[in-house]
This record gives sequence, C-alpha cells and structure tokens, in this order.
Amino acid sequence: MLTVCIPIYNFNVSGLVTELSKQISELNNSAELVLIDDCSSSEFKKINETVCSKENYIQLKHNIGRSKIRNLFLDYAKNDCLLFLDCDSLIISESFISDYIKYLSENKIQVVCGGRVYNKEKPGREYLLRWKYGIEKESKPYNIRKLVPNSSFMTNNFAVNKLVLKENKFDERIAGYGHEDTLFGYMLKQNAIEVHHINNPILNGDLETNKEYIFKTEEGIKNLILILNYITNINEFSKDVTILSFYNKLKTAKLTFLVNILFVIFSPFIKFLLINGFVSIRLFNFYKLGVLESNYNILRK
Repeated sequence: MLTVCIPIYNFNVSGLVTELSKQISELNNSAELVLIDDCSSSEFKKINETVCSKENYIQLKHNIGRSKIRNLFLDYAKNDCLLFLDCDSLIISESFISDYIKYLSENKIQVVCGGRVYNKEKPGREYLLRWKYGIEKESKPYNIRKLVPNSSFMTNNFAVNKLVLKENKFDERIAGYGHEDTLFGYMLKQNAIEVHHINNPILNGDLETNKEYIFKTEEGIKNLILILNYITNINEFSKDVTILSFYNKLKTAKLTFLVNILFVIFSPFIKFLLINGFVSIRLFNFYKLGVLESNYNILRK
C-alpha cells in the first residue's frame, strides 16, 4: 500500500526512523520504509547506521541532489504509493502512517500533502528568521492550503501515486536548494493533477540559523530564475509564484530599477538586521525581491 521514503543528508534520523518503524510494524505489512543517504558526512553516517541498517537503506557514493534523489526512490519502492518525508521531520501523531493509509484507501487521489507545523516556543535570536517565516508562511492549516492546492504543494510531507511520479518526475536540472517543489506543483497543474490537502502534519525538527537561511533563500531564488529558462509558459508559472507575480507587476510599471537602487543601498543593513535576529518578514520579502532583481538579467538566457 505505502512506501515511506526519506532522503537523508547530514542529519540524525534515529528518532524519526524509530518512530516510523514502530508505526509501520503495527500495520500488518501494509507499509515499508526506504531510506537513501545522499552521501552524508561520515559523522552522520555513523550516527544513523545502527537504526537505518534495520531498514531498506541505500548509501550513495556521490551526492545527487534534492530532485534526483526523490526520483531514485522509484527504483526501490515496492508499493503503489510513495510517502515522502524530509529527514528533519518529527512525527507528532501516533496514527500518522495509519491516517495516511486510511485516507489513501478511501479516496482515489493521486497526490496529497499532510502539512507542516513549527514549535510554538520562540527559539533563540539566531534562529528567529526561519522560525518566524515558517510560522507565518508555511505552517498553514489544510483548509487554507486547499484554496490554492497546487501552489501550496511542499515536498516535506506528501504522498504520490507511483505511476504519477513516474510520469511527472522531479526536474533533475534543479541541483541546488529550492523551488523543486514549486516546479513540481506547477507540472502537476499543467497535467490536470490536483494536489489534495489533509490535516496530518509533521513538526519541523530543525531550524537553520538566520545566516544559513538567508544563504539558502538566495540559492533558492537563483534556482527560481533558472527554472524560467526551460519552462514553456513563463507567465502562467509566474502567476502561481508570489515573488515572480509581484516582480512582473513592478516590471510592467517600470519600477524594478528602484528596487535595484534601494537594494544596493540598504541590503547590507537589512542583512545585518536579519542575521542578528531583528526579524521583519516585510524586510525579508524586500531582501528576496532585491536578490531576484539583481540576479534576474544575469541568470536569464
């Protein structure tokens, strides 16, 4: 029925694997667990070896990236439906797996997202940016997510029919961090495959520091620009991506030059504030817009 797929990279998955293994063992062989390590450091391989070796555990000799590793699970999954979880996920429901199986067996759907929540306890100042952005932008209840189902798609906790994934693989040209989920959701929409949403969230178990998250965000925006180089309908894709939609409005109004000027002048100060935990989501959104504008003409072919 269900294959739980966890791509691993430089993270201790002992708690996650132990909990999933426990829940799966109670389901009379209706689920399996497959783990693929994307060439983690020896430190994390050693930590994970004991618990992971009890499962279907594959260790790659070379890092292949976030898109390609998800496609690779097709070679190892025995069941008709694949449930993907990020390796930093924490399971907060004792019926997490059984709830997925129940929903999938009762509803003939092709893709379903369970959602993500964040710890309500405020972290230290050095982690505030990732936490606050996650709380305000990513931790949405299923009744909100389903209003824009494909645009709300995220890879951290979703199940997909095996045949659907075979026909709609993650684009392996996206090697770095960010927006492989944006493109995948768009591809599903193009092929008239609706993403369903349910209330079965995982807890985000790892927060990047402010500095790390800013770096990842910059990388993700560059990925987003590169995606524009090889999709067929840029305008339609951009409508589904908030930052691109807003950027195009600025271009139409011929105001992108103003964004560039303000970004050049103020970005060092904004970055300093964000890194040091003086977090404003509006400032962060402007910073992202500035990164987009400053890289757009460089990376667009």
